[in-house]
Amino acid sequence: MQSDTENKGLDSYLDNHYIHKSNWLRAAVLGANDGILSVASIAIGVASAGGARQPVVLAALAGLVAGALSMAAGEYVSVSSQTDLEKADIEREKKELEEMPEIELQRLTEIYQQRGLKKETAAIVARELTEKNALEAHLRDELGINEITQANPIQAALASGAAFTSGGILPLLITIFFPLGNMHYSLYVCSIFFLMILGAVAAKTGGSDIRKAVIRITLWGTLAMVITAGVGYLFGVSV
Repeated sequence: MQSDTENKGLDSYLDNHYIHKSNWLRAAVLGANDGILSVASIAIGVASAGGARQPVVLAALAGLVAGALSMAAGEYVSVSSQTDLEKADIEREKKELEEMPEIELQRLTEIYQQRGLKKETAAIVARELTEKNALEAHLRDELGINEITQANPIQAALASGAAFTSGGILPLLITIFFPLGNMHYSLYVCSIFFLMILGAVAAKTGGSDIRKAVIRITLWGTLAMVITAGVGYLFGVSV
C-alpha cells in the first residue's frame, strides 16, 4: 500500500499538469475576453456614429450588464446540461453493474486490451479495479467521467459572470474618462492591449505558446472592432 507521503507526492505531481486547470481557465479566459471585446465593440460602434459621451457610456454599461448576465446564464445552462447527462450515465452504469456484473467486467477487460494490455493482464487489472471500486473504474475508463472533467454549474456561472465583468469594466472606464474626440481609437488601442495581456497570461497559465495566443487574440479582436466601427460609420447619425 502507498504511504500518505507517497500519495501527497502523487497528488502534487498531478496538480502540475495543465489539464487540472482547464475548467476554471476556460471559463475565466472566455469571460474576460468576451467582456473586453463585446463592450469595446459596442462602444466603438456608438462612438463612431458621432455625438455626445452619454450614449457611448450608456451603451457600454448596457453591454456590460447584459453580457455578464448572459455569460453567467449560458454557462450555467451549458454545465447543468452536461452534469445532467453525466448523472444519467452514472445511474445507468450503477444499474448495469448490479444486473450484469460479469458482462461489465468483460467490457472493462476489453477496454484495457484495446489500450494495449495482454488479455491476461487486462483481466487481472479489470478484476482488481472492480474489487476496489467498480463504478469509479467504469466511469473513468468506459465513459471518460472523472473529477477533472466534472464542473459545478453555479461555480462556472459565477466565474463566467465575474470574468466578463472584470474584462468589460476596462473599456467602460475608457468611455468615461478618455477624450471623446478620439474615443474609438482609444478604445481600440487600449482594448487590444488588454486582450494581448489576457492572451499572454492565459497561454502562460495553460502552458501553450504565448506568441501564437497573442497574435490570435489580436487578429480576431481587431476584426471584431473594425467591423463594428464600420457599422457605426455606415449608419452614423448625430445622437
